[in-house]
Amino acid sequence: MKPRLLIVMLAWMFVYPTLTGCREPKDFVFKEIRNVDLEKLQFKDAILKLDLVYYNPNNFGLELKRTDVDIYIDNAYFGKSVQDLQVKIPKRDDFTLPVEVRVDMKNLLINSISTLLKDNVEIRILGKAKVGKAGVFKTFDVDYKTMQQFSIFR
Repeated sequence: MKPRLLIVMLAWMFVYPTLTGCREPKDFVFKEIRNVDLEKLQFKDAILKLDLVYYNPNNFGLELKRTDVDIYIDNAYFGKSVQDLQVKIPKRDDFTLPVEVRVDMKNLLINSISTLLKDNVEIRILGKAKVGKAGVFKTFDVDYKTMQQFSIFR
């Protein structure tokens, strides 16, 4: 490796955290769910594909490389999503995250009656996500909760 390139890389490793470390990154804002498709349906499990639309309020873009999360609806296990993907997250703009969820049909059937009768459900996502910038990636814990309107009677 050329000495000049090595010096630039080392300088970048020390300067970049200093420049970005002063600001606390803001959480992505969930906007909507699009393109819901039931890929496979079996007694044991199902594959559900959908697109999640988020807004990045930060002044910097990122890249999402991998996710490994468990999904809970009203504290009941719904399913798992493990994906290796490359999603560019632009600064101050919407982005779409394609998601494939393996749904646990046993838990879905047990908890579906109470969920169907509610106006709002709590969705919780727990796991890990690999996010980075400029080829440098780090794995972060994900613990995200949101309330979503849901009613079959509307």
